[in-house]
Amino acid sequence: MSSSPVHAVVCRDLSFAWPDGTAVLDHLDAAFGAGHTGLVGRNGSDKSTLLRLIAGELNPAGGALSVSGEVASLPQHLPLDTARTVGDLLGITARRRALHAITAGDASVDQFYALDDDWDVEGRALAVLTRFGVPAELDRTVGTLSGGEAVLTGIAGLLLRRAAITLLDEPTNNLDRPARDVLYRAVETWPGVLIVVSHDRELLECIDQTAELRDGSIRTYGGTFAAYQQVLATEQEAAERLVRNAEGSLALERRQQIEAQTKLDRRARTGRKAEREKRVDKAEAHKRRAQAQVSAAKYRGLQSDRVESAREALTAAEDNVREDDRIKITLPRTAVPNGRTVLVLDDVVVRGPERIALRGRNGSGKTTLLRRILRERPGVPVGYLPQRLDVLDPALSVLDNVRADAGSATPHEIRAELARFLLRGDRVEQRAATLSGGERFRATLACLLLADPAPQLLLLDEPTNNLDLDSVEQLVAALRAYRGALIVASHDEALLAELRITRDWELDGGLRDVGA
Repeated sequence: MSSSPVHAVVCRDLSFAWPDGTAVLDHLDAAFGAGHTGLVGRNGSDKSTLLRLIAGELNPAGGALSVSGEVASLPQHLPLDTARTVGDLLGITARRRALHAITAGDASVDQFYALDDDWDVEGRALAVLTRFGVPAELDRTVGTLSGGEAVLTGIAGLLLRRAAITLLDEPTNNLDRPARDVLYRAVETWPGVLIVVSHDRELLECIDQTAELRDGSIRTYGGTFAAYQQVLATEQEAAERLVRNAEGSLALERRQQIEAQTKLDRRARTGRKAEREKRVDKAEAHKRRAQAQVSAAKYRGLQSDRVESAREALTAAEDNVREDDRIKITLPRTAVPNGRTVLVLDDVVVRGPERIALRGRNGSGKTTLLRRILRERPGVPVGYLPQRLDVLDPALSVLDNVRADAGSATPHEIRAELARFLLRGDRVEQRAATLSGGERFRATLACLLLADPAPQLLLLDEPTNNLDLDSVEQLVAALRAYRGALIVASHDEALLAELRITRDWELDGGLRDVGA
């Protein structure tokens, strides 16, 4: 792999908060050296925010951020002006314009300055587009590109820039299998410093080291994602063993405390009986009882200290065990009886709780077909999860976004449901525009599944985009329990296998039902 011995990113005591005062990063120390780093962490751990700080899109509230060299970045949600051209998205329009002006006879200094000695800019651009499987048409409008083609074009533009430091935020979103393979090969040989945020396991196997952002701190592990997982598994096994040992020690100390108290009580009764039988005078009896009480208090204190020490040891052991929350989704009132007609699309009919995989390469029209189904209003309630999560009103809170579709549900009921999507407390009142990619997904999913009436046909367009691995597992579990009809467009073969697909639709110049 190619790497730079010089360029690096260093965060010292870095802090950041949103304008409303919500703290995001607090006194973070981190360093990204030469080579390729996979930045991982649960949704909401603010990985994307850290990348935006490194890219200079956000300003730290405190601490220092040192970046050596030019930074180029691919955001998680690529902003697309559909009227712009592929050349614009590649970032080469000014140089192309200058090149054309010079070749037409304009020898002004401004044109040569704009070209920046990049005489082969068009040839390099066409070559990288061809390499990435995108039509090599620089004047084509972005609106004619599929989501995957737009992402690949954005990545191609980063290669053309040849920046010292490159940031990729969930670059495999919307990419079909061939396109992902192209990206994997590109990442393996990417020049300079590369920092990748992704939940794509295969992509994370193409990097040199893994850095985890968790609870506001970063820990770096040498090796790929698989090596990182192995280290975590070993550490967690040891941590859980320590918890079991600490639980055993605490139980033993508590048992010994009870036995000690029983022994003290028995000794006290025996002492009082002996005093009565020996007819000890009151002063001597009082002295003996006082001495016994002091001795008993010390003994009880010793036992209590041992119990407390064992309890503290258990707490310390438990702190090292990860107890990550996961979304808990149920889909009530979604059942569709076998045989009921759910959708008639041209000469294709969907009946009952069928599970259909919509397949096709980027640009084949999968998203267009799902939107057509939505427009034609099938005879059952429909829920649609779009590929680009733009259905939330960014100015409204999560609670108000869900309330818009939740019918007569009260705010208290909605809050209780949102908690199952790991949206709790102040997060529920947070504006949708400030959510992380994973939080935005969960809020969108909540709007979909908490709607009244509940969807009996789900249309899912690349549903695992922006989800961490734990959330993907929970989404799969929920969809496997879903009893309505399901049409899912996805390049994630592992997801399709888990969903127990019953039929395949292939888009290749038209819709073809290839059956089970």
